[in-house]
Amino acid sequence: MARISGIDLPKNKRGVIGLTYIYGIGPSTSKYILEKAGVDENKKVYEWNDDEATAIRNVINAEVKVEGALRSETQLNIKRLMDIGSYRGIRHRKGLPVRGQSTKRNARTRKGKRKTVAGKKKVTK
Repeated sequence: MARISGIDLPKNKRGVIGLTYIYGIGPSTSKYILEKAGVDENKKVYEWNDDEATAIRNVINAEVKVEGALRSETQLNIKRLMDIGSYRGIRHRKGLPVRGQSTKRNARTRKGKRKTVAGKKKVTK
């Protein structure tokens, strides 16, 4: 089992797919890393020898920001937007969709569970 950036990669997957289990690495970045390290992308993770795994680790450490560093950078960017009071920062602070989505009907993922507001009662005569 290969362990890269603190993540155990699944051993029965192709290398190009296995690397996407690391936060910050998608399919295209994965192909780039394997090409740079000189490893065949169709080779399964358990077939990598120590030299190939080391080459992949070196490329990731040198060129790609992953896992904790990337997460903290993202959080700092969001905090900066909130501090300067930009529109996006205000949306983050209120817990509403940030990228222009409608909130009238959808946006439940971002807004959370529905909070029922009682309506006015009709006066009976």
